[in-house]
Amino acid sequence: MDEICRKDLSAIKRSLELAETLASVSLMTSPAAKRRLQARSVELGLRPGQPYEPPRELLLYLVRMGSFTSSIKIENEDTQDKNLDFEPKISYEKLLDHCYKHSDQCLSKLIQRTFTEVPYDSENVESHGIRVLQWNALSQALGQNNDKFDLCPPEALEWKRRRCHLLEEILRHSPDVICLQEVDHFDFLSRALATQSYSGVFVPKPDSPCMYINDNNGPDGCAIFYRNDKFELLEKHEKVLQVWKVHSNQVLLLVVLKEKCSGNEICVSTTHLKARKGALLASIRNEQGKDILQFVHGYAGDRPTIVCGDFNAEPTEPVYKTMCGCCDFPLDSAYKINGLEPPYTSWKIRESEGEVMHTIDYMFYTKGKLTVSNILNMPSGSDIGLNRVPSFSYPSDHFSLVADFRFNKK
Repeated sequence: MDEICRKDLSAIKRSLELAETLASVSLMTSPAAKRRLQARSVELGLRPGQPYEPPRELLLYLVRMGSFTSSIKIENEDTQDKNLDFEPKISYEKLLDHCYKHSDQCLSKLIQRTFTEVPYDSENVESHGIRVLQWNALSQALGQNNDKFDLCPPEALEWKRRRCHLLEEILRHSPDVICLQEVDHFDFLSRALATQSYSGVFVPKPDSPCMYINDNNGPDGCAIFYRNDKFELLEKHEKVLQVWKVHSNQVLLLVVLKEKCSGNEICVSTTHLKARKGALLASIRNEQGKDILQFVHGYAGDRPTIVCGDFNAEPTEPVYKTMCGCCDFPLDSAYKINGLEPPYTSWKIRESEGEVMHTIDYMFYTKGKLTVSNILNMPSGSDIGLNRVPSFSYPSDHFSLVADFRFNKK
């Protein structure tokens, strides 16, 4: 990072503008656009048909590190919840009451959610299945100090308040497997969820942006929790995603679980792709998607598989087609009903962007081995409120996705 910071910023800016232009053209489908890209590629010394790859130095600037500023990294550990103890086994209600008592605040009710049944052929599926929750839970350090949610009262972002609502949003849906992103309080979640018979694993980002914020609680990353009374953990793997063979700052976490009652095995993974808009960033996410498919397929084999995450990409982006278009590893989106994704999975108002309503969170699954029977609906605009989320009634800028999956009969 120091080497990059010392480089001429104007040169980096020119390189970035060129890469963005070429990436924009490469995403276009018209013959004229393709000819322009081919001519420019020849000028750059590329072979005919060879895709443009940004210079390695620019890639490092874009994807490898979390900060790229002169800020000093603050190496804190996950200790902010150590003073909150939990009994080994308590009811869901007692757990929430215990958390509420330590919040020192009066909490609003969470936004109410409902499920929709998805039609399916019951004769071709097994009677039992699993419920999976996918959620970008919003990093505390980033949400409170960096993301600048214009209309969210600062009190709504205080951790003692948010941690109660985070637990309630997760547990009120009774998931069997929980996939989370932007986790920077794994210790709290791990100990609290353990009271409800969950075990969890965590992988941090290599250079989490949280580590450049005062009073951080350690790096953020991805986590998976599973019911240890229902599943046995067979394997756990993690990966730093690559973009044109350059390690990025995004990670993937994968587990292989065995259902104790049936012996069914399932592969579940979660990830959080590179953020921000632009054709070059869309290309970077697409490369990360290709890396995900190769890695997950290698460990999943013939097992039913679910790939969850915040992909930071609308369904129109290349990575969505990449995730659903692999012939050797066919995946579909659990929330795609009649060919359409929900109109939003995130709805927020930020200082830099204004109001943003978009679909960027997904649950991809092997459609030949699993069947979706229920999904949790997105709340309505009136239920969310004019100031959107996060808010007093919802602790993240993303809404959780929950789906019931049934194993297809063999």
